Amino acid sequence: MSELTWWRGAVIYQIYPRSLLDTNGDGVGDLRGIITKLDYIASLNVDAIWISPFFKSPMADFGYDISDYRQVDPLFGTMNDFDDLIDKAHMLGLKVIIDQVLSHTSDQHAWFVESRESRTNPKADWYVWADPKDDGTAPNNWLAIFGGCAWEWEPRRQQYYLHNFLRSQPDLNFHHPEVRQAVLDNVEFWLKKGVDGFRLDAITFCYHDEQLRDNPPKPKDKRQGRGFSEDNPYAYQYHYYNNDRPQTITFIEDLRQLINRYPGAVTLGEVSAEDSLAVMAAYTQGEEHLHMAYSFELLTDDYSAAYIRQTVEALEASIGDGWPCWAIGNHDVQRVASRWGQGKPDMVKMFNAMLSSLRGSVCSYQGEELGLTEAPIEYHELQDPFGKTFWPMFKGRDGCRTPMPWLQREDFSGFSEVSPWLPIAAAHRKLAVEVQEADKHSILHGYRQFLAWRKLHPILVEGDIQFVDTTEPLLVFVRSLGQKRVLICFNLQDVDTKFDLTGIELQVELTGHGLKTAQLVGRELKFSAFASYYAILK
Repeated sequence: MSELTWWRGAVIYQIYPRSLLDTNGDGVGDLRGIITKLDYIASLNVDAIWISPFFKSPMADFGYDISDYRQVDPLFGTMNDFDDLIDKAHMLGLKVIIDQVLSHTSDQHAWFVESRESRTNPKADWYVWADPKDDGTAPNNWLAIFGGCAWEWEPRRQQYYLHNFLRSQPDLNFHHPEVRQAVLDNVEFWLKKGVDGFRLDAITFCYHDEQLRDNPPKPKDKRQGRGFSEDNPYAYQYHYYNNDRPQTITFIEDLRQLINRYPGAVTLGEVSAEDSLAVMAAYTQGEEHLHMAYSFELLTDDYSAAYIRQTVEALEASIGDGWPCWAIGNHDVQRVASRWGQGKPDMVKMFNAMLSSLRGSVCSYQGEELGLTEAPIEYHELQDPFGKTFWPMFKGRDGCRTPMPWLQREDFSGFSEVSPWLPIAAAHRKLAVEVQEADKHSILHGYRQFLAWRKLHPILVEGDIQFVDTTEPLLVFVRSLGQKRVLICFNLQDVDTKFDLTGIELQVELTGHGLKTAQLVGRELKFSAFASYYAILK
């Protein structure tokens, strides 16, 4: 790929800075920790890193509540540390993508501190303020993702402000032109620092309905599969008026115009909407919108060949010249090794290969190269405010955010010299990097080998995709580029199965990927548990 299109098909390694490596002995990971581990990350054969927020913040939502977009929080280090991180990453051939949380700020941000003081100050309209109803209740029925009403009373103004997440995360008023410009100025600050792109957190939440219309109710049978536990009333509504408003596209166009002034810089939008696949398509089509987007469709509990095929085909049918990005794990969901399986090595290797064989770019969350499972967290250990609100039905996001295990026998697995901010799971010690480096059959070595092998086959990076009719548990598709076509098969379950090749002409099997491989017997492929198969077609 060219320097301008490096992101098409790129594998992006997500770093959760709090949990990568602690170098200053406070139990929390930091930028120096990332610098220390960049050689390791580069050795995985990924193309870029995405760093979750490290900006100044009161940490109510662990950095996604920003109080200063242009400052490094002292918890993570200094701006000089970030400059060194950029330099070393680029020296190693890694692009650097950072989070940008544009839709809301912390309530400790200077903008909000000023805005809440009165209805007449210069930033009075920079946030979403509304008068109460005649009976003093909230302006409408909108709900917050993290629980309860999305409106919080402010006695200074005698008005409510909107917060789609925590009450300490007030929503900016993107209908105000000065707000949009200030947000773009903050983005450009980091472009000038040399970053290669942005992961745009909650990008669908930038705008709200100015008429403040109530969201309509959602039938009970439609509430499942949206990533919310059944006791969260957020799932009870269609979020038509506080999410994915039409004006978002216009702001994306303004953002893209800015990004285009920095050749090679990219945008990756996080999409959460009533029809996320349609929004992904709309947000990425054409040269004036986002470069790529991902949604939560493969971050749910749904795991079957039919579901994966249905999801990918639905997007492919509408995305046109847009570009997808796929993820099966991140800092917001249960780890995929637990969510989809039992942490079995062959299964985890297959997960990683399947993800990296779909058409599109890839986000791979730290620890997936080790096959880390969801860590058990007791209530007294819980840090996540989301989990504290909805315990015990929903145990929060801490189980996927625990520190990386680098060494097996050290007190804190080589992550820190002191007790870390979240406990290290006992089961993770045997999956430590040190252990897996010494085992040539480990998930870690398999991850490295597959991504190195993938780079040798441009068809897996750039090619089109078309699925082949099969029965569970087989997922079968063809990637094509020019006249070349490659058949790709995955057995998603711990059972033996077979695939009839009638009507399919193989030219040569592709080997060297390091995966457990199906056996060709006559006109049949015989799959043992979690086996895969790659072959060039005639």
